[in-house]
This record gives sequence, C-alpha cells and structure tokens, in this order.
Amino acid sequence: MNDHLPQVAEIQTPQPMDAAGEFVSYDGCMTRVYIADANSEERSALRLVLLDLKMEVVGEAADWATTLVLTPASRADMLLIDWELLPPSQTPALDTLRKNCPAAIVIILISHLDARQQAALSAGADAFISKGESPERVAERLRSVAAGIRNH
Repeated sequence: MNDHLPQVAEIQTPQPMDAAGEFVSYDGCMTRVYIADANSEERSALRLVLLDLKMEVVGEAADWATTLVLTPASRADMLLIDWELLPPSQTPALDTLRKNCPAAIVIILISHLDARQQAALSAGADAFISKGESPERVAERLRSVAAGIRNH
C-alpha cells in the first residue's frame, strides 16, 4: 500500500487578522512551512497549530523521498521534519535537504527526548521540537523561530 500523500495547496488561504479584525501583514508575507511526517494525525495537528499562528502550510509529505522532491518548489521558510522519516544516515540526508532549500530553517520533530535531540542538532538541524510537548509549547517554539526568520 502506498502511503504517499499529495502536496496540499490551499486555494483560499485565510488572511491573518488581529483581535480587532484588521489584517496583519508580517512585513508583507506569512511564514511558509513545509511538514514532513509519516503520521497523518500528527501532520494535521501541526497544520492546526501553524494556521493558528497565521503561518502558511505550503506542502506536506509522508516519506523522505517525497520530501526531497517537493520541498524545493515549496519555497518554504521553515521545514518541519520528523526524525523517524530521515534515512539511517541523517547528516548526509539533511545536507541534501539544505542544498535543496538553502534558505529554510530545519526543525526536527522528535518523539522521544533522549540522545536524538543532540543527534538532530549534530546532523545539521537548526532546532528540534518534542512531539510530546503541549500545542501551546509547540506554538511558542514555532513563533520564536518565525520571528527570527522575519528579522533577517
């Protein structure tokens, strides 16, 4: 059975608005995020957090091969990559991803906080997020990374 998911593109992307109903511009552009995770429920949960943060989901993948093919065209600012999706040689895999998307921030999603967090950073990730964190904490970390992107 093939678990590949098509790239998701929203035709009517909601415009970010503040509490008073005014449009929020974020310097004229939203943070563009690509999600790569084999678990469709986890992708859906991330998508909801990203939409709440007024970030644009520009693509998704359920496997590594699809991620490598689709990420360059997505022009993503941020790549959320499940650690378990990476091939056994993580450093060369992340090097290839960085060559494909040199301007994107790479955030690794980790199921269990153990040696993997250091391995993710050693392999070339910019940051990591534990999948076990609350949605609020995940949102806080993503907001922090997005602020850094906008300030460059």
